[in-house]
Amino acid sequence: MMDLARLRALHAVAVHGTVGAAAASLGYTPSAVSQQIAKLERETRTVLLEKQGRGVVLTDAAHTLVAAARELLAIVERTEVELEERRGRAVGRLTIAAFATSVKGLMPGVLAALARDHPELDVRLLDVDPYPAAEMIGRGEVDLAVVQDWPLTPLPVTGEVSREDLGHDPVDLLMPAGHPLAARDGLTAADLRGQRWISVPPGNICHDCLTKTLREAGEEPDVAVYAGEFAAYPPLIAAGLGIAMVPRLARAPLPEGVVARSMKPEPYRRVFALWRTRSSRRPAIGAALAALRERWPVRETA
Repeated sequence: MMDLARLRALHAVAVHGTVGAAAASLGYTPSAVSQQIAKLERETRTVLLEKQGRGVVLTDAAHTLVAAARELLAIVERTEVELEERRGRAVGRLTIAAFATSVKGLMPGVLAALARDHPELDVRLLDVDPYPAAEMIGRGEVDLAVVQDWPLTPLPVTGEVSREDLGHDPVDLLMPAGHPLAARDGLTAADLRGQRWISVPPGNICHDCLTKTLREAGEEPDVAVYAGEFAAYPPLIAAGLGIAMVPRLARAPLPEGVVARSMKPEPYRRVFALWRTRSSRRPAIGAALAALRERWPVRETA
C-alpha cells in the first residue's frame, strides 16, 4: 500500500516544480522530500523523477500517481473538515498564502491572534503573489489565501472557491519633493504622461494595474526600475530615478525628499480572502477569517 505522505510529497513537487519549493510548501527540508520520493520509487518499483539540467521532471508514471494523489488528498481534506467540525474547535495545520505587503502589514497580528486563541492550530504562512495564490487555492495546495486585486485588473478565480472581502487599500503616488507635479494633489492619468516609473516586474497584478491606468491616457509606462519590494521604492524615488504608485499597506515612513500625492480617481486595491467552499465548515477557516476581520481595521498603514 502506498504511503499518503509520500504521495503528498510527489504531488507537491508536481505543483511547485522543484524539490526545494515543494519542501517549503510542506514545511519540510528538501532532503526529507527527496527521501519520501525515493521511498515511493522503491514502493512502486518505478522511476518518478528524472534530472533535467539543475532541476527535475516528472516521468509519465509520476503523473499517473500525482492524479491519484490529488483525488486522495481531496478525500482526506473532506474527512479532516468533518472531524474538525465534530470537535468544534480549530485544530490541525492551516496553510495560508498571502501577498507580500500583507505578510508585513497584516498577517503578523493575524497569526499572533490565532496562536493566542487557538493553541491547537498549527498555522503556516507562505509569501505568494495573488495570481499563483488563487491557483493554489483552486488546486488544494493551501487552505486559505489572502489576495488583492484592482478594479481595473480583477483576479481570476476558478473552481468552487468562496470569498470574503476585507477592505480597500488606498494607493498614493510617490515622487521626489522637487518634482514638477509635487505641488499638486488629485493628479490624473493624463497628468502623468511622459513620466519615468518604478514598478514591480511584469506578471505581477500591480504592474498590470499601472499599465492599464496609463493606457487609459494613451501611453505605455516607461519603467526605469523594476523592483519586487515596495520598501525599496522610496530610496529610488529620492534619487530621482522615477515615480511610483504605492499602496499604503505596510508602507514605510517616507524619507526626506519623497512626498505622497493623491490621484483622481483615487486608485485602491481590493483585499480579500479565498478558500475552497467545501472547507467552509472547518473551524480553522472560520477562526482565520475572524482574525482577519478583527485585524484589518488596525493593520499597519502609512
